[in-house]
Amino acid sequence: MARTISYITGSELLALKRRPNIAIAVVDVRDDERSYDGHIAGSLHYASGTFTDKISNLVQEVKGKDTLVFHCALSQVLSAVRGPKCARRLANYLDEMKEDTGIKNILVLERGFNGWEASGRPVCQCTDVPCKGEYAK
Repeated sequence: MARTISYITGSELLALKRRPNIAIAVVDVRDDERSYDGHIAGSLHYASGTFTDKISNLVQEVKGKDTLVFHCALSQVLSAVRGPKCARRLANYLDEMKEDTGIKNILVLERGFNGWEASGRPVCQCTDVPCKGEYAK
């Protein structure tokens, strides 16, 4: 059975983050612009250009997380842009795996990083990999 991918707004993401029974990882699939535009604090970086090659690394890195939220710059609905495309690649990869990874929900951040930033939400400028910041308190 193919996994479904849903969209989530920035407000919904912040509300979800506050729920103690949900473990979330935010996955930024933008390429070079992450380094000069900033990023959502605490997000993981898996550039879309190398995403398929590093997908198994991502699955290992998010062990213990049940919800993954992907984004690129715009994450446009019904589009073949990076965020939705990488979310679909992960879903297909997980469908082919024989083991349970614990990942239950694959979401795409509506309006992507640009929408997050335009809404006045916090943006981190650190160069740490992975970013150790928190996007919601």
